[in-house]
Amino acid sequence: MRRLAIVVLILGAFAVAGPADARQYPWMRLPPTPTLPKAERSGLAPVNGIRMWYAVFGHGSPVLLLHGGLANSNYWGLQVRALAPKYEVIVLDSRGHGRSTRTGAPITYDLMSSDVLALMDYLHIRRAAIAGWSDGAIIGLDIAIHHPERVTKLFAFAANSDPSGVKDVDRSPVFTAFIARASREYRQLSPTPTQFKAFLANIEEMWATEPHFTDTQLRHIRVPTWIVDADHDEAIKRENTDQMAALIPGAGELILPEVSHFAFLQDPVMFNEALLRFLAER
Repeated sequence: MRRLAIVVLILGAFAVAGPADARQYPWMRLPPTPTLPKAERSGLAPVNGIRMWYAVFGHGSPVLLLHGGLANSNYWGLQVRALAPKYEVIVLDSRGHGRSTRTGAPITYDLMSSDVLALMDYLHIRRAAIAGWSDGAIIGLDIAIHHPERVTKLFAFAANSDPSGVKDVDRSPVFTAFIARASREYRQLSPTPTQFKAFLANIEEMWATEPHFTDTQLRHIRVPTWIVDADHDEAIKRENTDQMAALIPGAGELILPEVSHFAFLQDPVMFNEALLRFLAER
């Protein structure tokens, strides 16, 4: 396992924030959801009984960006702008999320992984790099374990390998604010705008019971992988991050400083530099 470190001084935050004003620290803020730039093409793909929304940007080697639970592809807006000059960037709204539909079947990580593979087939993408955040990173790990031939490399930010690796997010003001925002965005984007409560209950059940990647499965990942997290992640236990990085052969472990589960919004420059460095490695 390779351990990597990126040291970034966020002087502005500490210049204005004293001990009595912790709200100014980057990891305690939830910046606005970005917008996506104009896509080369976008649409609704018929996959596994649903209509999955996707958009494609730029040209080059394909990179899939997979968002976290309850979110949507707009959250990747700052990363799309950084990657599209060098790569073909594909974003998608996971089953039931954002603009994508869902069926009556419970949403699971295996099912969402199958959706991603079906979208790749629909877009005629044989292999792609995957960068995932939270549930998106878990989907990336699932694909790397079960379908390694479809993945060139995996940047897994804020994943857990087992429900025991998750903290009590109900105690986090930032995560509480995110769920409230997700509810508003669901009403704005979803083809079923009145069903957020049922959707949330399904996702919370999945979080409570999945995933269950075994040590053996992690040891057999051969896809070049970075396991990435934030030093103030309010959702993921550090010991689970360390364990995954130690088990995956040759994996790099990167802990981003002074950010949280929403690092790609809180310090997009640092996050994008790490992602671009990873994608450029041979």
